[in-house]
Amino acid sequence: MKPSQRHLAYGLLSSGLSQKGMIKALSIMSLEQILQDMEGPSRRFPRDPELYFVSIFGTPDLKGAWGWRVEGHHLAVNVSLAGGELVSGAPIFFGSNPAEVRTGPRAGLRVLAAEEDLGRALVKSLSPAQQKIAIVDTKAPDDILTSNQRVADPGAPRGITWNDLTSAQQATALKLLSEYAGRLRGELAEADLAEIHAAGLANLRFAWAGGVERGDRHYYRLHGSTFLIEYDNTQNDANHVHAVWRDFNNDFGFDALACLLYTSDA
Repeated sequence: MKPSQRHLAYGLLSSGLSQKGMIKALSIMSLEQILQDMEGPSRRFPRDPELYFVSIFGTPDLKGAWGWRVEGHHLAVNVSLAGGELVSGAPIFFGSNPAEVRTGPRAGLRVLAAEEDLGRALVKSLSPAQQKIAIVDTKAPDDILTSNQRVADPGAPRGITWNDLTSAQQATALKLLSEYAGRLRGELAEADLAEIHAAGLANLRFAWAGGVERGDRHYYRLHGSTFLIEYDNTQNDANHVHAVWRDFNNDFGFDALACLLYTSDA
């Protein structure tokens, strides 16, 4: 891209994200330079903070349906629009390698710190009896289980239910939920949270796999009838995070586009 086009691409990305989400996205991109320095000339993959791609789906206008995606290493933001309105910001994937920068001038940086710390705070707040339900495996999977499936399949419900949490634990679960929803700009985040509340918090479950101490390989998921959050930190000696939000009804704007097509056919 030309410099002017690059500025517009950043503007497009920021139009779908909150300020906090945009800071995280740009920080994820900036980690490419750190990986380049860490891996040296023998690295297997190119590392470049500008090696990210912009895709437009459909024709942008104020009446029809269209969408855009910004993606590259450890970043995939999908936004769908219909009738001039933002209708979906899912799926959204953020990753971080390293999860914690341990050397150099940026040592201590943890781009996805809140996602890790809130999940661990929740599992460690559980009583032994609660942990027997919530910790579904002593070994964490090597990656998020839904991978890059076009339609996310959460599998059988697992973990501890909302109603089996104390009020303090429920508050932590809501903070974790808001951390993920809050990656998106305000109206998208509010719509996602409203849909979850409308479906009923009683449908929420939290599951953990792996160790519960900092530095242990670990995985968690928080999901309800409309959404799935998956987080995995197992690679590179548990210093490499993948974290995704999936919307069962509206990934890639499916629900809104289906309604639009049904209305137009009618």
